[in-house]
Amino acid sequence: MTAEDSFGRLDDDDYPAYTMGRAAEMIGATQGFLRALGEARLITPLRSEGGHRRYSRYQLRIAARARELVDRGTPIEAACRIVILEDQLEEALRINEQLRKDRPPGQDGNGNSDGNSDGDGV
Repeated sequence: MTAEDSFGRLDDDDYPAYTMGRAAEMIGATQGFLRALGEARLITPLRSEGGHRRYSRYQLRIAARARELVDRGTPIEAACRIVILEDQLEEALRINEQLRKDRPPGQDGNGNSDGNSDGDGV
C-alpha cells in the first residue's frame, strides 16, 4: 500500500481508524459502553490483525448518538433501536430524494404526466 492510498483512507467514513480507547475518549464514553453497543449489535467494530477492536468515523457518530440518548435516561437497548430507526429513516429519505431528482420532468411519481393518478384524465 502506498502512502497516497493510506492518506486517501482518512476521508473514508467507513475506514476503521480508531482503537477502542481512542474511540471511547472521542465520544466521551467508556470502553464498556462501546462493548455494550457491540453486544446490542448497533455497531460491529472491525478487528486488527492482533484482534483489537477498531472503529470508523461512521460508527463513532452512531455510538455518540446512542450515548446522547442513554445520557438522557433511555435504556441502552431502546437507544440502540432508536438509532437504528433514525439511520434507516435518513437512508430512506436520501433514496427518496435521489429518486425525485432522477424522475423525468412532468412525472408525478406514478408514471402520469398530468399529475392525476386515477387515470381518468379529469
